[in-house]
Amino acid sequence: MEDRRFPLTRRNYVILLVGFGLVLLGFVLMTGGSSAPGEFNEEMFSWRRITLAPILVIGGFAVEIYGIMKRFDK
Repeated sequence: MEDRRFPLTRRNYVILLVGFGLVLLGFVLMTGGSSAPGEFNEEMFSWRRITLAPILVIGGFAVEIYGIMKRFDK
């Protein structure tokens, strides 16, 4: 008889949602601060946009990979 279990469990989906939330938060932190033509805006080079946001995005993708690859048995 065939094994009819789903390949991912509920825990996997929770981990995937957490990873998606981290990626989304990272992209939100990268946005903000407008700049007009001919006007320099120093906010473009803030620590939040240059360092923190990319770390969150990469971390979120790592959590996504973990959530897909980790096998939780019922």
